[in-house]
Amino acid sequence: MSFTHFRIETDADGVALITWDSPGRSMNVLNAEVVAEIGKFVEEIAVDAAIKGAVVTSGKEGFSGGADLSMLGGMGAQYAKIAGEKGEEAAMKFFYESSRQLSLTYRKLETCGKPFAAAINGVCMGGGFELALACQYRVLADHDKARVGLPEIKVGLFPGAGGTQRVARLMATPDALQMLAKGDQIKPAAAKKMGLVQETAPLAEIVAKAKAWVLANPGAKAPWDKPDFRLPSGKVFSPTGMMVWPAANALYRRETYDNYPAARAILSCVYEGLQLPMDLALAVESRYFAKVLRSKEAAAMIRSLFLSMGELNKGARRPAGEPETRLKKIGIIGAGFMGAGVAYVSASAGLEVVLVDRDQESADKGKAHSEKLISSQIAKGRAKAADRDALLARITATPDYAALKGCDLVVEAVFEDRGVKQDATAKVQQVLGGDVIFASNSSTLPITSLAETSQKPENFIGIHFFSPVDKMMLVEIIMGEKTGDKALATAIDFVRAIRKTPIVVNDCRGFFANRCVGNYIREGHLMLMEGVPPAMIENAARMAGMPVGPLSLNDEVAIDLGWKILQATKKDLGPNAVDPAQEKLLEAMVVKAQRFGRKNGKGFYDYPAQGQKSLWPGLAEIAGKQLDPETISVQDLKDRLLYTQALEAARTMEEKVVTDPREADVGSILGFGFAPFTGGVLSLIDGVGAKAFVARAKDLASKYGPRFEPGAGLTAMAEKGESFYAKYAPKQRAA
Repeated sequence: MSFTHFRIETDADGVALITWDSPGRSMNVLNAEVVAEIGKFVEEIAVDAAIKGAVVTSGKEGFSGGADLSMLGGMGAQYAKIAGEKGEEAAMKFFYESSRQLSLTYRKLETCGKPFAAAINGVCMGGGFELALACQYRVLADHDKARVGLPEIKVGLFPGAGGTQRVARLMATPDALQMLAKGDQIKPAAAKKMGLVQETAPLAEIVAKAKAWVLANPGAKAPWDKPDFRLPSGKVFSPTGMMVWPAANALYRRETYDNYPAARAILSCVYEGLQLPMDLALAVESRYFAKVLRSKEAAAMIRSLFLSMGELNKGARRPAGEPETRLKKIGIIGAGFMGAGVAYVSASAGLEVVLVDRDQESADKGKAHSEKLISSQIAKGRAKAADRDALLARITATPDYAALKGCDLVVEAVFEDRGVKQDATAKVQQVLGGDVIFASNSSTLPITSLAETSQKPENFIGIHFFSPVDKMMLVEIIMGEKTGDKALATAIDFVRAIRKTPIVVNDCRGFFANRCVGNYIREGHLMLMEGVPPAMIENAARMAGMPVGPLSLNDEVAIDLGWKILQATKKDLGPNAVDPAQEKLLEAMVVKAQRFGRKNGKGFYDYPAQGQKSLWPGLAEIAGKQLDPETISVQDLKDRLLYTQALEAARTMEEKVVTDPREADVGSILGFGFAPFTGGVLSLIDGVGAKAFVARAKDLASKYGPRFEPGAGLTAMAEKGESFYAKYAPKQRAA
């Protein structure tokens, strides 16, 4: 047997070892060619009397990353072609048959009459794990990098090659639904406990153990293909089943507000599939999969959260002519919460870190933050004591700027004050000179003006982290007017080294993320002052797809910070630059009531020492009025909260603050949780259509104020029928 993606060797006992090792790739992925080869070797093994069974493993560090989702674009183009030539029905039939080929191939493997075992050596995700699930036995390597999972829900899809049906027959229905809906990566011990694999073993032993099982089980069948099979949670229509499904539906509604077709399809697939024999259940899954695959939500999420994010992570915006920067040692000025967080993620990535603060006590406190975070990982079984010792050894905490000698990059994370930042810049350059790449973690102060005190402004750049640094995946890289390619390349290399996603934006007040999220918080403020009940504001935001309401978010980022920014904006740009209703609210909260947010236990919410937070009753008095909820349009509330962010994103494109729509979309989802099902702020506009979006924005402007008036650029796009991804097609793609 000769294949491109697989090596097949049959031993003296008649067990075929199938090694998946796609040429030219660091990770095995499923595409049409791979699927065809799987079908071919299954057919050949089934009819070869000399082969008693087979073990599937990988020749790479990981088993498989799943399907190559970029191939779905080709299916969509073919769909459009057939629809134009033969009609929608013929196109949908093609799409259904094409999208279920993998499911049919796996079922052929499962029922071919020969035992198959999977020896899973590392990461095994998505369609790759569905291949393992189709094998009657699974042995998973018991090491730190091994993981299994079905993460399709995170890009707007669900497992469409038998995953929903096999998982739902391996474990209790509530557990199966939770696994499918969360899409988490599962460690070896947990995978065995959940019944996803039958055995774990040291990496060197997994193939031998899989082969031994094949030889010992010549007539093996999947549990669901045996006549005595019983569902783990019993029949759907049973007392137990009726305890599961109403609660599952309620949880789905609470968590998704019906915004995610894939999540709804998981419920339907499992509910309907568990009432059917496996082959019919797989057909049901395939029909839902084809439907979801054609949804605008899946298309938007795949583009932003798989294709675009992958391109940005690979350095799509990195200057092509700059040699790779091999960072070994970095300096961090400021050991406060942000600086300490940057130190932790940098040391976790293997970099040597010099953490500088005004005195030894402050520097040590910053280093202690890393010890606290890594100790938490140890307590959860995600790290070992040796990992903690090694990480802390890479961090040098000191008040001495001379310790920065030899640093390849310095990140300034001091207090958000121009004078303090300029002083830090001068002290660093006294030691390192102007050739070192210097990055400011400024969140509001323009990078161009901060660079004026630098010896070489071309080596000065903004690297804006989000809080908490260890959890937030986005980093904004801000180009000053004089920032050069070397600084940009170094910044991107650094962000990639610490395993974050970089977006590159041009300098302005608030940059990109803070401008958009600032509008979101402001809209919540204005709704409150209009008399909209605060609980209704928060719930409408969740219904629209935001992770938290604007009032809750403002508590987290600090209300007094918002007040300071408002006053600074007023000072710099004049009184007309701020909304008087918002100013009145923030003055009442911060100046009069001393309510600063979660940090002092008093904000839009009260934060008791024991128990859950609750909205502060005094908000109604500040607003001075309360509208009847029955008279308020929930759709208007939802649209206001999303449109205000999307309109601001469109303005950043017009102003050339953001030049690549991928960065606006990925940045909005990773940076401030913008409704993922839309694909991001600009994908929302493209999905609605510029013409319809502009019409709705003007409608909101007529009701709620000129802040909803679309800009000239967006209006022109609407008139021409353009979209952001067509007009601003990315010019620089990752290699």
